[in-house]
Amino acid sequence: MKTITLTDIARALEASGTLASSIPAGNDAVPVTGASCDSRSVRPGDLFVCKGAAFRPAFLESALAAGATAYLCDTAHADELAAHAQGVPALVASDLRRAMAIASAEAFGHPDRDLPTVGITGTKGKTTTAYMLRSIVDAARGEKSCGMIGTVETFDGRADEPSRNTTPEAPDLWRHLANAREAGLAALVMEVSSQALKYDRTYGVGLDVACFLNIGLDHISPVEHADFEDYFTSKLKIFSQCETAVVNLDSDHAGRVLEAASRAPRTLTFGIDRPEADAWADGIAHSEEGVAFTLHLVGWERRVQLPFPGNFSVSNALAAALSAHLLGVGPDAIAEGLAQTRVPGRMEFYRSADRQLTAIVDYAHNKLAFESLLSAVAGTFTGARVIAVFGAVGGKARERRHELPEVAARYADYVVLTADDPWTEDPLDICHEMERSLPEGYPHEIVIDREAAAARAFELAEGEKSVVLLLAKGHEAYQLTRDGFVPCTSDCELARRGVAAHDRRHLA
Repeated sequence: MKTITLTDIARALEASGTLASSIPAGNDAVPVTGASCDSRSVRPGDLFVCKGAAFRPAFLESALAAGATAYLCDTAHADELAAHAQGVPALVASDLRRAMAIASAEAFGHPDRDLPTVGITGTKGKTTTAYMLRSIVDAARGEKSCGMIGTVETFDGRADEPSRNTTPEAPDLWRHLANAREAGLAALVMEVSSQALKYDRTYGVGLDVACFLNIGLDHISPVEHADFEDYFTSKLKIFSQCETAVVNLDSDHAGRVLEAASRAPRTLTFGIDRPEADAWADGIAHSEEGVAFTLHLVGWERRVQLPFPGNFSVSNALAAALSAHLLGVGPDAIAEGLAQTRVPGRMEFYRSADRQLTAIVDYAHNKLAFESLLSAVAGTFTGARVIAVFGAVGGKARERRHELPEVAARYADYVVLTADDPWTEDPLDICHEMERSLPEGYPHEIVIDREAAAARAFELAEGEKSVVLLLAKGHEAYQLTRDGFVPCTSDCELARRGVAAHDRRHLA
């Protein structure tokens, strides 16, 4: 691969209109082998990006000590940083976020050009769809042949670790793409958040497939999106960087999504009971074990069994199947991969030996996800008592405090309100705000400690066939509080404990 120099990066920035100036140091042809915006993860040869409202010159000094050969900064900090890094070449950007993405792509040698890549966006279902696609590719090409960048984990053929963000900052994203290319992975699937699209984290990534699942009201707050239009517009940006757009015909605002998708060279569609779509499903059969359906895709059909409930799972499967088809995967591997999909903390089922108790752990945390999951559970587990445990986050997405209890009250028999990443707020205040959105007289209680809330739900489930829903935290083993990230027991573990305790009582 060609050696990349600081001059190459400067030319790319200049061509994009983001280069304000440069600070030469006598050797602008210095090799650059990567990029980083975290001084703690700098490797020798990196271009270090000086970003963030809390950035301090000491971070640049640490990066240079770790082997960074040059740095990129914005115009506001150029003079100050030059005084702390005399003799070090630098590039100054007029738009630092976009410049960071362009520079990172250049520094890592544009690995997206040599790696089949699928980007998935939507208000709900990104993680599950990504895992479905990963399972399909692995079924076709061999275990661990598909890379993953998403909410739960990151696997790029070299790194295999829990994720910190749904979509990482541009230097980390391009490093993962480069690792996947070097590892010879068959493909890489990535969740693409609205924040990543709005703030150019994914800018310049060439996606073979861009999949748009759905759109709903979420992430509206002073620290996320100002309004729904900003949220929706941000998500639609994904189509400006793909070869093939994949669109859900059943989504709200599907017409507008299709209009935006028309900027891609090709658009394919999917939907339930929609023979006009490129991938569609019919013959849906629900059971307590999941959902089965007939998948129709470009001239063939297969009967598919999913280990998840609900029509929304079928929709996710259609998106994954169509994306896999575009990657060249055949029907047998698609059906096999879908049947074998497992997603940490997403629609995970824990069943008692006597089948009287089912615990379901899911990451559902907004109105669209709540409506889809709870309606599916109510329709599938007929005659069972449904007890839902959930809270709402602090500091953002305030609409959830009203929407989540309103949806839960329509489908659940009892609600236990609890803490869910309260951040700087008092979780009791959040729960009281949610409580006011429940119908008058609706059976519920507040138990702030999440572990105690789950225990209370399992206590309430005794004596009749019941379903306990532990919602919004999934696999996470921490709470975000005013003291930072505080360890806690994951909902998955709480579900295991609750079912195990039931079995001990009834099998003794």
